[in-house]
Amino acid sequence: MNIRLNNLQSSIVGRAGTRFDVVLGFDMATDIEAYTSTYEGIRAGTPKLIGLLRAENVRATFFWTGHAAASNPEMVRRVREAGHETGCHGLFHENLGDAVYPLANSHPVLPSEVEGRVAEATRAVKRIAGLKPVSFRAPRLWGGTHLVNALEKLGYVSDASLPLYAHRSQLVPYHPASKDWTRKGGMRIVEIPNFCDLAMKSVDPCQRDRDPWPIYRTKSARALLDKVDSFGIHVESLKLRPVLCFRFHPWEFHKMPGEVAYGDARVRPAPFVVKNCGDRALEQFAALIKGLKERGARFATAQDAAADY
Repeated sequence: MNIRLNNLQSSIVGRAGTRFDVVLGFDMATDIEAYTSTYEGIRAGTPKLIGLLRAENVRATFFWTGHAAASNPEMVRRVREAGHETGCHGLFHENLGDAVYPLANSHPVLPSEVEGRVAEATRAVKRIAGLKPVSFRAPRLWGGTHLVNALEKLGYVSDASLPLYAHRSQLVPYHPASKDWTRKGGMRIVEIPNFCDLAMKSVDPCQRDRDPWPIYRTKSARALLDKVDSFGIHVESLKLRPVLCFRFHPWEFHKMPGEVAYGDARVRPAPFVVKNCGDRALEQFAALIKGLKERGARFATAQDAAADY
């Protein structure tokens, strides 16, 4: 469907004249999808992001692992001083929920261990940031029912873990059920789905090709905005206000190697994972923000977006 969202007349009354909400989430962990032990992306990429977001007058949520926060205390403070939300992303980027695609040697934490693990991660982030995080995102978007129950018990108000490409049951933020996090229920915490391409024909058994990350840099901001338009049209047709939750990583804004050596082994990510990291990514991210503004976006932190529900 070659129709731009900003050419359509909205049937939804926007908040302060806006059309839809955008939550920009940055997952703050080690480089290259946590397949390395380095923090070059946080140290070199985060300052670029802070500068761009300041220039665009846009707030975002930075989801820190406890280890990343402890290893980069000055950057945690800089992000907070810039006015962004400090969220939590686990302790060591461990898998805390339900696997949604195969991954070698990556066994999720046992359900009985999740609450303690998240509690320790929360304390670690609080020690560095000086405030308790109230927004969470599970590493790799591997969330789960036991995780949202633990988050609610620990006082979190939002969880931005649901991958819409894997669980297409909820299109907009909702209060999950305590026995099934993918369904609406009576919990206080608000689940914020990560949007995806619902219109395309998937050729992936796990539906991961519906995930819009990271096409803003592997293709272009224009390609991602096309998916924004398609998603917005569909959600508005249901008389709902679109909420687009994005995920990015600071290492995407710093040139990444195609291979990393570790003693007797080497890490070689798929080419798309590191394609166009650095200046190209920053340029296209700026174009994405501009395009979202042109379409009538209201930028909100995860905490603020949750407050609307």
